[in-house]
Amino acid sequence: MTAPTVPTAPTAPSPRSSLSLLSGSAPGPGASRPGSPDLLRSVFRQHAAGVAVITAQDGGHPVGFTATSLNSVSADPPLLSFTIGTGASTWPAVRDSEYLGVHILGEHQRELAGLFARSGADRFGPPTGWAAGPHGVPVLDGVLAWLVCRVVARVPAGEHRVIIAEAVVGDPAGEGRPLLYHQGRFNALRD
Repeated sequence: MTAPTVPTAPTAPSPRSSLSLLSGSAPGPGASRPGSPDLLRSVFRQHAAGVAVITAQDGGHPVGFTATSLNSVSADPPLLSFTIGTGASTWPAVRDSEYLGVHILGEHQRELAGLFARSGADRFGPPTGWAAGPHGVPVLDGVLAWLVCRVVARVPAGEHRVIIAEAVVGDPAGEGRPLLYHQGRFNALRD
């Protein structure tokens, strides 16, 4: 006697489908591809990430960049992390700063996110609203939340550095909904 067949829900393709690549046969739909920078980018285009702007002082001048790699690391001590490429124009300031600003952007700040993502842009000129905050760190106006953090580590990771920083002061009381980065674009959260 055989057991009755129970219908099952569809599942994602098995990681074992990559075996067809090793055996030389052509991969079918949903088959995995060998690891590469393009594969990583393609996969992470499917990952919706929050949008932040990281700021610092560089010889008395404010600098900053848009980051989608922001992560909470630990609640006690209050640590976060983000990555930055060592070829980025803001890397020298991040490398040399003891304190950095971390700003969580709202969906009303798509243009600000784009401005801080563009190379060569005047990021702190009008219409960007900002003021010198604790430890002289530039703090942006109108964000959902901000922190000033003390850098505790700069960890090499390929041509990037993972920055680990401890929150020392901030304000979580901004109004609005978070801005997201998905499929290479800044997006509003949908209900």
